[in-house]
Amino acid sequence: MEGRTILLVDDDPHVIRSLTFMLNKEGYETVVATDGEDAMEKLRQLKPRVMFLDVMMPKKNGYEVVRELRSDPDLGDVHVVLLTAKGQEADREKGLSLGADEFVTKPFSPRSILDKVRALLG
Repeated sequence: MEGRTILLVDDDPHVIRSLTFMLNKEGYETVVATDGEDAMEKLRQLKPRVMFLDVMMPKKNGYEVVRELRSDPDLGDVHVVLLTAKGQEADREKGLSLGADEFVTKPFSPRSILDKVRALLG
């Protein structure tokens, strides 16, 4: 499973179930975090290639996680896909300016998620 681990960070169990199902079905290993602090711990432990990260979360929001992630040289190669229910262009620009690779608005289609993973992993 080298290089096929994806960290899913969202406090909504429905989103986690949906992402886990579709990614596991395609052969990816998924690990779940339910808040930003847990996400940073798992990032440092696992060093996944891709992380799907909700913007609005308890303890540490998605923007704060991206900022911390991008300031850590050991985690610089993790691809970040921000997830948000807010489709505002300003939110997208903020996430990308902090270092996110992609931005997906909820609700999302399974195909769009899988396309993003394939594009990020080459």
